[in-house]
Amino acid sequence: MKKILMLPIALLGLLLATAPLHAAGLSADEIVAKANQASYYAGADGKADVTMTIKAADGGTRERQFTILRLNDGAEDQKFYVYFQAPADVRKMAFLVWKNADRDDDRWLWLPALNLVKRIAPGDKRTSFVGSDFFYEDVSGRGLDEDAHSLVEETADTYLVRNEPKDPGSVEFAHYLVWIDKTDFLPRKAEYYNKQGDLYRRVEALRVESVDGHPTVMESQASDLKAGTSTINSFSNVSYDIGLNKRIFSERFLRRPPREVSQ
Repeated sequence: MKKILMLPIALLGLLLATAPLHAAGLSADEIVAKANQASYYAGADGKADVTMTIKAADGGTRERQFTILRLNDGAEDQKFYVYFQAPADVRKMAFLVWKNADRDDDRWLWLPALNLVKRIAPGDKRTSFVGSDFFYEDVSGRGLDEDAHSLVEETADTYLVRNEPKDPGSVEFAHYLVWIDKTDFLPRKAEYYNKQGDLYRRVEALRVESVDGHPTVMESQASDLKAGTSTINSFSNVSYDIGLNKRIFSERFLRRPPREVSQ
């Protein structure tokens, strides 16, 4: 089950009714596959520190700080480890993902206050990630073959891909649109529509930089347009090919964080 970062784009209603297009030499599936590679597979592994700022509808804000580790495990499988440093209510909490190409991902959440490892069911992956506007699924991506993809517009700079779930009952959206940069294939913006045709969620790449030769999203934002809330993730100390050990990505290290998250 290949994965793609959840960053589609909105268009005016007229574009939603246009017939699918074909990019020069690339199908919609091929474009999405390239976006998947650019978003998730840069280098053999990677690390980043993240400051998450959650903005409430009344303008109040909360911050969370965490480190994310990522390891490519074969051609398509991957492992992700997220460790929270602050604030106190989430400190030492950890999130682990085993992204599987041929079946549902395995996901665990370590809750130190309860001394509990919680297994996240496949049906929970599109719920709030630690109280933010990002979803658990946003961390490691959505399965490429979970949606039908069609190219609805191509400009000089971007591909616009429409995505419809093959199992509509398993998700809260009716379709979403992805705006993918033609130069580096990183998705730049996403908008999600519900079954009534209303736009209700947006995810954007606000800032992209080159790190170790890899185009990298350095700031992203998820917005709940109905609730009026938003969350910004700001990335720092990003590095690739640092030689992470596979043993880090195990349930054992949920309870005892590896030294890599404090370096």
